[in-house]
Amino acid sequence: MNFSADVEAEAPAPPWQPPARAQALAARAVPQVFVDPRSLALRERIRLIAPSEANVLIVGETGTGKELIARHVHALSARKQAPFVAVNCGAFSEQLVESELFGHEKGAFTGAFSAKAGWFEAANGGTLFLDEIGDLPLASQVKLLRVLQEREVVRLGARRSIPIDVRVVAATNVRLQQAVAAGQFREDLFYRLNVVHLAVPTLRERPGDILPLARHFIALYCQRLGYAPVQLDDAAEDKLVAHAWPGNIRELENVIHHALLVHRAGRIVADDLHLALRDDPAPRPADAGSAPMHALEQAVHALLQQPGGARMEAIEEAIVRTAFQFCHHNQVQAARLLGISRNVMRARLIRIGAIDALK
Repeated sequence: MNFSADVEAEAPAPPWQPPARAQALAARAVPQVFVDPRSLALRERIRLIAPSEANVLIVGETGTGKELIARHVHALSARKQAPFVAVNCGAFSEQLVESELFGHEKGAFTGAFSAKAGWFEAANGGTLFLDEIGDLPLASQVKLLRVLQEREVVRLGARRSIPIDVRVVAATNVRLQQAVAAGQFREDLFYRLNVVHLAVPTLRERPGDILPLARHFIALYCQRLGYAPVQLDDAAEDKLVAHAWPGNIRELENVIHHALLVHRAGRIVADDLHLALRDDPAPRPADAGSAPMHALEQAVHALLQQPGGARMEAIEEAIVRTAFQFCHHNQVQAARLLGISRNVMRARLIRIGAIDALK
């Protein structure tokens, strides 16, 4: 299992040096680009809430830079000299998530040959960033809520608690309020995390940041690649501004990186910009978007007229199976498409026999 976690600063006990990837992320997080009015408003909100000890929930699409926002909150807080630990909750299996978050003692389970501190202990005194919090299993949500309430952790296999002093910053690209309504996320945990709400706008919603971000990435990759300064020509700038950026800042960074590899004579031209063919088409009529839903309603109505009616399980199975096939059997993408967590998607796929429970 490939667990995703970064430790930016040295933890007090036992001490260790941060991994190279965490150092790179920390360096990359230093220059924050806030030029567009919406970004300036977000920066001001961060400045106001960062010094507090309040938990923060960051909401935004994939690729909008939620981790960088979390690091900015940490850097402006009184905890800035303490550890910043970033954990991707979507990378955990249900069997190991509690061990990774809360730690375990020797012999707590098969394979636990020695005691191990969890990420809460690693972040003690600092900030713990829980990315993709919506993917956390319900059973683990209960234990996380207790940790936040009691400010202590109990390792698996232990009988004593360990006091912790951690500020939690969580992030999600799904609407947790809908997950709460669907019974997929605990309401009490949602309110415990959502003391401060930071909504990160998409790149298409902050067009004033596109060119400053592009220039920032040009300077960053020129330094990494050992290139002399490179400029954007006017046509390239126009092409960047006109793009819809479905992949947000992450897509822009990749586009600039590619352009630098193929550019000539110290200038990026429009043809150097390899943009995904996913721009929004021309505006559709107001009622065009309702046509698929109307067709679905008619199909359900027809099913209800059949002998025996239509079971909710059968309808749900059809939706889950179709989404899974539409996303080429990618569980994460199918879950995002349906607005549910990956763990919920996996459970439903197992239930309908679409995947093997052991895989």
